[in-house]
Amino acid sequence: MSAPNARIGIVGLGRLGKRHGANLAHRVPGAELVAACSPDADERAWASQALGVKHVYGDYAALLAHPGLDTVFLVTPNSIHPEQIIAGLKAGKHVFCEKPLSMVLDECLAVEAEARKHPKLKTMIGYVRRFDASYQDAQKKIAAGAIGRPFLVRSQTTDKHDPSGFFVRFAPKSGGIFIDMSVHDVDCVRWLLGSPKPTRVFSVGAIEVHEGLAACGDVDNALAAIEFEGGAMATIYASRTMAHGHESATEVVGTKGRLVIGRDGLLNRVEVADEHGIRVETTPTFWERFEDAFLRETIHFVDCVRHDRPPGLTLHDATEATRIAIAMRTSLVERRAVDL
Repeated sequence: MSAPNARIGIVGLGRLGKRHGANLAHRVPGAELVAACSPDADERAWASQALGVKHVYGDYAALLAHPGLDTVFLVTPNSIHPEQIIAGLKAGKHVFCEKPLSMVLDECLAVEAEARKHPKLKTMIGYVRRFDASYQDAQKKIAAGAIGRPFLVRSQTTDKHDPSGFFVRFAPKSGGIFIDMSVHDVDCVRWLLGSPKPTRVFSVGAIEVHEGLAACGDVDNALAAIEFEGGAMATIYASRTMAHGHESATEVVGTKGRLVIGRDGLLNRVEVADEHGIRVETTPTFWERFEDAFLRETIHFVDCVRHDRPPGLTLHDATEATRIAIAMRTSLVERRAVDL
């Protein structure tokens, strides 16, 4: 006998919420998208028309009260993740939430505490690189000893320059470049190194293009170094100003070799040679690079809900990513190393 479908409500229908919604409506086996929620009337209309969602809400509490709803997908602003996760759990719903868990450590711990009160409910934060086929292959090889003992990771997330200034407008609510962008790298570094405890962080940053970021103390290019117990190290680079496109790349060095994931940032394997030279196309945004991983991540979580399996990453993993990213932010602002 097959497991019943997960009856899902999506909350937040911005640029990423629309893509999650389309996956849930059309591409995820065992998912039934029964409701959608957004404070924006145009986004609610889009959910009805494009996704065929019959029940749309402007209020999150109203969505949680929808008859038969058992799962919520939160694709909402970073600042309200904790309160929405806790409300979902208290309403008896499984909860998937986009990263980060929170921008405040105490709020992360409060979510963990609430989740412990509901052991039958699944709660997962969307660290999508763990579901990318190349990153999964690299992690398995490292765990199997393919490069000996890993001791150094160099990871980066760089976005194509957006002259519209979207990130400047978003920055006051994002938590800053490390919490908004580099938490992906932080989580990935911990995962690839076997989850060692961090001991110290140091970071620097600069505004190279988006001068408006100064008003909220953010930067558009930043670099951090992390030390871990046992001697492992990591460097993380984040940028909002790449001219050519998006790149997410990670290099892991071990005692017997190294691995590199995603170094070239290629959109596909096509190479054009003509009178202008030899060129390739690169991924314009994170979506083109990780579209398949987002789908695999969603399928994984829905399977966990339907078959009562633990998610592949824990709330503690998400808390640690936030804790380290906050330390990186503190180091940047206070211009000092931060002990953890």
